[in-house]
Formats: sequence, C-alpha cells, structure tokens
Amino acid sequence: MIEPKFKNAQEYELAQVLMQPIFIRLLDNIRKESELSNYDVSYEEINEPFPSYIVAIKKENKTEKNNVWELCFQVCFNNYSESTTQPVTTDKTLFEEDGQLNWQTLDEKTKTLVKSLFSSN
Repeated sequence: MIEPKFKNAQEYELAQVLMQPIFIRLLDNIRKESELSNYDVSYEEINEPFPSYIVAIKKENKTEKNNVWELCFQVCFNNYSESTTQPVTTDKTLFEEDGQLNWQTLDEKTKTLVKSLFSSN
C-alpha cells in the first residue's frame, strides 16, 4: 500500500477532517451488511507500511481481502486507485457549502462501496 500524495496542504487538511468519520461509517456498514447476509467478516491487524487492518469478507470458499485504509481512501478521494502516482484530491461533495461535513453524501458513498464489496464476493 502506498501512502497517498496530496496535491497541497489544504487537501491534506480536508482529508484529516474526513478520515475518522469515513473509517467509523465503513466499519459500521461492513458490520450491518454482514449481519444481513451469510458472509463471515474478520479483521487482521497489520503494521506495514503503517498500522492498518485487512478486512476479509468470506462466503463459502471465496474470500476477498481489502486494506481498510485503502477503502477509506476510495471514499475520501476523487477517483482513487491504490496504484495511482498522481496527487489525490478530496471529494468536495463530502462537504456542505459552509464547510461542514455532508453526512448524507458521506453515508451514501460509504454504503455504495460496502455493497460493492459484498456483491463482488
């Protein structure tokens, strides 16, 4: 996993505001989706290249593993790809015009990502 490079200091600051709410909603939506389905979900703590978790979503004999921070980055940044070498920009739709978090958009984007994880498995 490559740590994202930010376009500028403002993008870094916006990401700092977003990452904790995204992380919490991501884990909560994974839990909810697993409760509604026949999937087993487990987490593995890793420390390289920096502390994170791998979420494993298993159904029958198929397991899909994803780095939790990579998933958060997909919600936080525009068109994020783990192989990107370009500086990242935050998704401005996750903010209201007054600078507050747009909780509805954040929830919708997180739920869409989680549903795609479960449907691809």
